[in-house]
Amino acid sequence: MLNSLIFDADGVLMDSMPCHADAWVHTFSEVGIDIVRQDIYDIEGSNHVGVIKLIFKKAGREADPEIIEKLRVRKRELFLKKKNIDPFDGMYNLLKKLKNDFHLAVVSGSDRPIVDSMINEFYPDIFEVTISGADVNNGKPDPEPYLKAMEILKVKKENCLVIENAPLGVDSAKNAGIYCVAVPTYVDAEKLKRADQIIQDHKQLIEFLSDIESPR
Repeated sequence: MLNSLIFDADGVLMDSMPCHADAWVHTFSEVGIDIVRQDIYDIEGSNHVGVIKLIFKKAGREADPEIIEKLRVRKRELFLKKKNIDPFDGMYNLLKKLKNDFHLAVVSGSDRPIVDSMINEFYPDIFEVTISGADVNNGKPDPEPYLKAMEILKVKKENCLVIENAPLGVDSAKNAGIYCVAVPTYVDAEKLKRADQIIQDHKQLIEFLSDIESPR
């Protein structure tokens, strides 16, 4: 029986990816790599280390640990300085109700200070568990982030539902063996085809979650 709902943060709970992408675009430009927002949307879900390695690889360059740390810190600084984000309408009130019947968790690829700042501002006292990109050795699409959330919640994969919006996030959930519902916030739905179910937008997502049968 379904008893646990695990949410990605950026693009599912908050309309925050444009702000993330702009911070990355600026950060990479400082080391001579030119990208656009869509380059980040396509690899959304990966943690900061993963994003840097993927973008450097695409540029034909290699990122050593020193440059990875430098860029990770710089991106976080830019994001927190220019943060201009909002939660998706209706999500907080819905989750406040679902909290009475389900275990709720967040699994994000973002750094801990970024995740905490958003969750504390927009979803206070909602989630039992928050996993950031810095809490795992292997970020999405590896299953580790979702497996870690289940371990802390002490629940089984057959009792969980993941809500994602990014290709690497969907891969992570499916690699962990969890049923995954995806909403194409920033990418074409075709890129989310590995999800068990694709929902058109957040209005339909709220309707879907509102209709989930309570386990209690």
